[in-house]
Amino acid sequence: MNTRPFFDILRTLNEHGVRYVLIGGLAAIMWGSDSVTRDVDVCYDRHDENLEALVRALRTLEAHLRGWPDGVPEFIDKRSFRLGDTMTFVTKFGDFDCLGTPSGTDGYTELVKHATTMEVDEGVSVLVASIDDIIVMKRTAGRVKDLNVVEGLKLLKELRRSADTNEP
Repeated sequence: MNTRPFFDILRTLNEHGVRYVLIGGLAAIMWGSDSVTRDVDVCYDRHDENLEALVRALRTLEAHLRGWPDGVPEFIDKRSFRLGDTMTFVTKFGDFDCLGTPSGTDGYTELVKHATTMEVDEGVSVLVASIDDIIVMKRTAGRVKDLNVVEGLKLLKELRRSADTNEP
């Protein structure tokens, strides 16, 4: 899978100073999952200044609402994010989902406490949700594909724990 376009989305968010935690399939992959994903999912900080930064980043990404009918005006602004929680986009680098309160969580403030900074590409570091938080989100979502990823993440977590306890 060519993940470079995904990293370009994350690079753009960083360039605009957006506060977010990487979640979903790409976050699972960052922890070692062999799952496949077709989009980038983030949980964003819902404070006004961050929403403004997110909207600027979306303009740079040439984002459009995914599944939006042709000819119907789009409103991708701070107010839209305030009124909603989850917005899905098509960007010049691929599909991108913004979640304010992912399933099973209280949102950014909760996820950021357990997140780990990882370098996803040269010069692109992001906060990645913890394995435990990804498991909770995927289990709560309850889709078959998510539940399959949960089993793999539980195994990865155990392997990491074993490796940490066996180190000299």
